[in-house]
Amino acid sequence: VINDLSLHIIIKKKTRAVNVNVLPPDVLTWVSEYVPEIVAFVRRIVDNGYGYESNGSVYFDTAKFDSCPAHSYAKLVPEAVGDQKALQEGEGDLSISADRLSEKRSQNDFALWKASKPGEPSWDSPWGKGRPGWHIECSAMAGSILGQSMDIHGGGFDLRFPHHDNELAQSEAYFENDHWVRYFLHTGHLTIAGCKMSKSLKNFITIKDALAKHTARQLRLAFLMHSWKDTLDYSNNTMESAIQYERFINEFFLNVKDILRSPTDITGQFEKWEAEEIELNKSFYEKKTSVHEALCDNIDTRSALEEIRALVGQSNTYMAARRSAKLPPNRMLLQSIALYLTEMLKTFGAIEGAEPIGFPVGGNGQDSDLENTVMPYLSVLSDFREDVRKIAREKKVTELLRLCDELRDDILPELGVRLEDRDGLPTSVKLMDKETLLKEREEKKKMEDEKKKKKEEAAKKKQEQEMAKLAKMKVKPSEMFRSETDKYSIFDEMGFPTHDAEGKELSKGLTKKLRKLYEAQEKLYNEYLQSTQNGS
Repeated sequence: VINDLSLHIIIKKKTRAVNVNVLPPDVLTWVSEYVPEIVAFVRRIVDNGYGYESNGSVYFDTAKFDSCPAHSYAKLVPEAVGDQKALQEGEGDLSISADRLSEKRSQNDFALWKASKPGEPSWDSPWGKGRPGWHIECSAMAGSILGQSMDIHGGGFDLRFPHHDNELAQSEAYFENDHWVRYFLHTGHLTIAGCKMSKSLKNFITIKDALAKHTARQLRLAFLMHSWKDTLDYSNNTMESAIQYERFINEFFLNVKDILRSPTDITGQFEKWEAEEIELNKSFYEKKTSVHEALCDNIDTRSALEEIRALVGQSNTYMAARRSAKLPPNRMLLQSIALYLTEMLKTFGAIEGAEPIGFPVGGNGQDSDLENTVMPYLSVLSDFREDVRKIAREKKVTELLRLCDELRDDILPELGVRLEDRDGLPTSVKLMDKETLLKEREEKKKMEDEKKKKKEEAAKKKQEQEMAKLAKMKVKPSEMFRSETDKYSIFDEMGFPTHDAEGKELSKGLTKKLRKLYEAQEKLYNEYLQSTQNGS
């Protein structure tokens, strides 16, 4: 359906351009530039019988409009008609203050043109000095550019009533039609950590602020991973999910490009398809169909991305199985899948540039040239390093091995290059964003530090336990109960308690329990004596 529609975007005020890979609007407009068109728009609504003047203001006659067989008021949210709370939230004093209500024929009528109070902005009109109502500016600007109808109108879910319902009514009253907008796309709200974004709550965030923490692609993926019509919560969890998704897809692209770069003769282009290739190809076509169906179903990008994730997961499993079997994967099949995924992510705006496979590395339009230019040199460097490592292992030259590791772990990541040493296979060379690699290095170091810390803590705990055990072993059985004077008062010649602190004889049950503890300590003490005799 979307392919058969023309989508025009009109923005009512100029905004600073921020690089989030969003296509620019076709038209940018100022309301102040369209006041003559707005006045003409209001005059025609009045002439058509759907507006009336009152004390220098002009109101839309909702009852007159709704009673006309060709029209219907509040088509989007009919149950909201007369809802004072909705009007208060949407229009405030423009419609429901006491002085405004006294000017209107019905509380449901809304302002097309408002008489200006002293000190307020004003323009000349047939009804005196005034200014446009809230809704009329949208209708007048869109109508002057797009004509009497448009295919798609977007906006937040909260704008359905009264704003968009009033836009519809006044525009259809002006054009005398019933199809000013054919499709409305009302998006869900954006919340910050579960709360509505608000300056008063000090949780307001701009795109510039968001881009300081995350890339434009990560922000776009976060939105794509949620339904456009549902609330999206901008939080650490939301963005972490997007980051992990990006990393997952990027690793697939890097692995496929690494496979495609590996040398092969002419016969390598005609690999026989075994059951594994047939199964993966079948899944590939099923996933393509599922992605298409998801997008046809109310532009369900969330389901589309899940289908893409599943296809990548199956492709990774296939590549891992071939690697384990020391067999080359089918290059053409993996290339077809990678090309398709790249094209879909370009359609979603998550990939920019002309690179046929994967995310760009060197900036827009530079990835293909950068990779083609530097990869031959990196491959030579990688091969040379492998030869050096082989000789160093054979000759047991640890210093050379350390330098090779330093090249892999410290030097090349600073240049946006990742080397992956693989047992029994050539080293994989991957060209990536420097920032991504450095972040990976930080995370790896953090994990290693945490692992080292846990190991040290475990060793310390074990040492403490051994010291405690040794201290316990040194205690003579005859002394183990004598210090517990709060529990026992009389002991036999072996130091075994016979009476409690109050002088009462211990019960047989307690004596039996204490006897077991005494014998266990006797065993530990004998082990200690034996160890000292052996010199350990």
